[in-house]
Amino acid sequence: TAAPTHTTTTTTPSTSLQTNTITETTSIVYTKTTTTTTRPPEGSTIPISVTTSRVTETSPTPEATTLGSPLTSVKTTPVFTLTSGIIETTSPGTFTGSTVPFPTSTSFTIHSGTTSLEPTSSAVTSFPVLPTTSGTTATQSFTTTSGTTSTRSTTTPVTTITSSLVSTSTSEPSTVSSTTGDSWWICNCTKAICIEDNKVEVIPVICNPPPKPTCTNGLAPVRVIDADGCCWHWECDCLCTGWGDPHYQTFDGLYYSYQGNCTYVLVEEINKSVDNFGVYIDNYHCDVHDAVSCPRTLIVRHETQEVRIAVVKPNSVKVKVTVNQQAVALPYKKFGLSVYESGINQVVDIPELKMNVTFNGLSFSIRMPYSLFGNNTQGQCGTCNNNTADDCMLPNGNIAENCETMADHWQVVDPSKPQCSPGIIPTKGPSTTTGQPCKESSICQLLLGSVFEKCHKIVDPEKFYRACVFDSCTLPQLDLECSSLQIYAAICADQGVCLDWRSHTNGVCSYTCPAHKEYRACGPIKEITCKSSAEEQNQTETKQVEGCFCPNGTMLYDAGVDVCVKTCGCVGLDNVPREFGEEFTVDCKDCVCLEGGKGIVCEAHKCAEQNKISCDGEGLYQVTLVNSEDPCCPINSCKCNTSLCTTKPPKCNLGFEVYSHIPNGQCCPVYQCVSKRVCVHQNAEFLPNSSVFVDKCQNCSCTNEVNVTTQLNVISCEHVPCDTYCEPGYELQPVTGECCGKCVQTKCVIHTPESSVLILSPGEFKNDPYNNCTLYSCVSIHDQLISSTSEITCPAFSEESCKPGTVTFLPNGCCKTCTPLGSPTACSVREREDFIVYQGCYSQTRVDLTECEGACGTSSLYSAEANSLEHSCSCCREEKTSVREVDLKCPNGHSITHKYVYVESCSCQDAECEISKSRESRSSEENDSESALKRIKRAISLTSK
Repeated sequence: TAAPTHTTTTTTPSTSLQTNTITETTSIVYTKTTTTTTRPPEGSTIPISVTTSRVTETSPTPEATTLGSPLTSVKTTPVFTLTSGIIETTSPGTFTGSTVPFPTSTSFTIHSGTTSLEPTSSAVTSFPVLPTTSGTTATQSFTTTSGTTSTRSTTTPVTTITSSLVSTSTSEPSTVSSTTGDSWWICNCTKAICIEDNKVEVIPVICNPPPKPTCTNGLAPVRVIDADGCCWHWECDCLCTGWGDPHYQTFDGLYYSYQGNCTYVLVEEINKSVDNFGVYIDNYHCDVHDAVSCPRTLIVRHETQEVRIAVVKPNSVKVKVTVNQQAVALPYKKFGLSVYESGINQVVDIPELKMNVTFNGLSFSIRMPYSLFGNNTQGQCGTCNNNTADDCMLPNGNIAENCETMADHWQVVDPSKPQCSPGIIPTKGPSTTTGQPCKESSICQLLLGSVFEKCHKIVDPEKFYRACVFDSCTLPQLDLECSSLQIYAAICADQGVCLDWRSHTNGVCSYTCPAHKEYRACGPIKEITCKSSAEEQNQTETKQVEGCFCPNGTMLYDAGVDVCVKTCGCVGLDNVPREFGEEFTVDCKDCVCLEGGKGIVCEAHKCAEQNKISCDGEGLYQVTLVNSEDPCCPINSCKCNTSLCTTKPPKCNLGFEVYSHIPNGQCCPVYQCVSKRVCVHQNAEFLPNSSVFVDKCQNCSCTNEVNVTTQLNVISCEHVPCDTYCEPGYELQPVTGECCGKCVQTKCVIHTPESSVLILSPGEFKNDPYNNCTLYSCVSIHDQLISSTSEITCPAFSEESCKPGTVTFLPNGCCKTCTPLGSPTACSVREREDFIVYQGCYSQTRVDLTECEGACGTSSLYSAEANSLEHSCSCCREEKTSVREVDLKCPNGHSITHKYVYVESCSCQDAECEISKSRESRSSEENDSESALKRIKRAISLTSK
């Protein structure tokens, strides 16, 4: 039979992206094979002969051009024709594929002449559908067996350019009836079609990799397996980010800033396919002038759950998570939604939708697959279709002039913000171009410098730099520019470029971790824990995040237990790591850490028996107290209530205070008055070292000295400072009413001719210092001091009648006298040598000793006034001496130093005569001034005689 030739052309628009695809027609020339089977007589053993024609194929290379959007993959579908093999008998058989085995139950019927595979009307074939990797080519030959008959068939490919998707299920086998025109998927991306004349075409899918597109949001495109599970195509994921005060980047990469302070839709579906799905942002004014806004709460709704991630402290990364208005612990997983920590971010993950939302207080990001949300998003994040032209779409479907205007129309009703109402015209945001030019922070320059240079070719930093400059100029005191660097670094890390940038900010953008963790710029998205499965521990994750992680050498115990451990033992509610086998007490239970099972096994804590106590004293009653050594075992003790005591404190005198003490074992205090250690004066208390006023003439202060009798501190007083100096002859005497006295003359002041001054008391007389023959005297008459001067007249004197060397002055120092010739030797020093003995000790050699010897004059003169003889006596006495030392030897062998007087010179000196005693006795009785004058005159008279 001749094989006809024909051309097949199919053009189908992409269902994964809105694109304009120009597809060239591909011409295929093929030969349709007809197999003729000769059937032998019934019962014969001669095999059926089968003849198959040769296959030819021509196919040009398909070409495609993409306008604006990425292409889907090009699918090549070779078509195979299956002919029947050799059939020995009519019976049920088994059909087996060539590459991956698959079971098939069907019935085969033997016909005369031409025989083909023909399922009966009741036969049903089931094949599991197996997806293949992208770019693989399906097998183009197969073998069928039916009973003992086998046939290998070659293929006649027919190439079709198509983007149609076939719905398949990888969990349940496809069940297809075998009527003419029906098709079904078998294994290895191979399709079976029942054609006319009871023939089955087997069509393996051949995938050609599509060209790689460019995503307008700056992300790298991702490979997505087609719906048939055989080929793949490129898609641009939907990524919306927000940061700072605040700045937005839509799903398609359009940048704008918006300062609204209400609650807004970030993303919702246009055509609702997910029940109660949406992401919302609650903004607030974060500066005193209400000029700019910052994110406060990120809200994710999915079916029956509403997750809120709220900032605890403004402009910080500390947040709290609630689900349906109830606080939850992380990680949280319920009803197809999970919330967990990843570095510094809180992540909401919905695996069914292949989407996740992150928030850290300063920035957020929403990532969604194009395959599920392409051309079906609306809100402040725009429409996800890789086209920025419609990102500023309003709720009514119109396109706003700019996204700042659009953003305000996505308000939602928030009962906590009654001032917000959808439809209010947005206020114009602050500008950094008015007034004085703004010098941006040096932190912003890092975005354009070498710190982020590795990421510049992957993600353009320009929009993040603009946002950073805006933040540093608008709110320089909040350091919001750090959020621009943070979100840019996060996007770079998502694209495989992780950078340590915070260390270059001089502490402005530093991140502080808890004491038990350390900061890493590039850490795992999900930290390995002691509870991680072997599969999770062996996973290799290319993406990294910044955050706080356990130090090297330690591991996080569990995702919900923030404890770093060196070995994976146990961690209880007290968050204390325990080794396997370790025994401990917690929550009043005795526990042990065991490997396996629940890990920690506990039993009730046992307390020791306590002694009985009695609280019979006044004011005492029994209580139960916490035992510091074993808090789980309380202690019975006596407690005191002083309000039950009857003794009242006494009233103390000034300078004393009430002191109370409680004797051991008692409750009620014992009172007594004790000294305050103060001074008391005129009903007032004075602290030590403070001034005390007694009178104006004394400076008094309270001392620390205590009077043992009064138990009060002693007051010490000093007279106020006075000028106590008086001129010679004057004395300081007190004056009534004055603190300081005055100088009063009490002695005579006599100036001699030689300009010397003599001070004489009343009744005193004295010779002139330079002239012993002049005598001065002082008397007081009626409280008046009178001084007088007298000259002494000496008797005749002749030195020729004197022994040589005996001339001396009389005791008055004015008149001379001597030893007459024939009189004993005059007074002089006599030297001798002798031993000195003192208290049994003696000098070992003779020492020089001196003494005075000789005669001195005596006289008896008549006094007319006294009418008696006046006696004058003198003795030979030492005039000048010195003290000398000598060493004495003692009987015990020791030596001592002994001092003795050595006479240097001798002279005649006045001696008291017996007559003088009567004169002194008499003179002591003369107390008045006249008696004093008489004595002076008598002295002068005697001296002159």
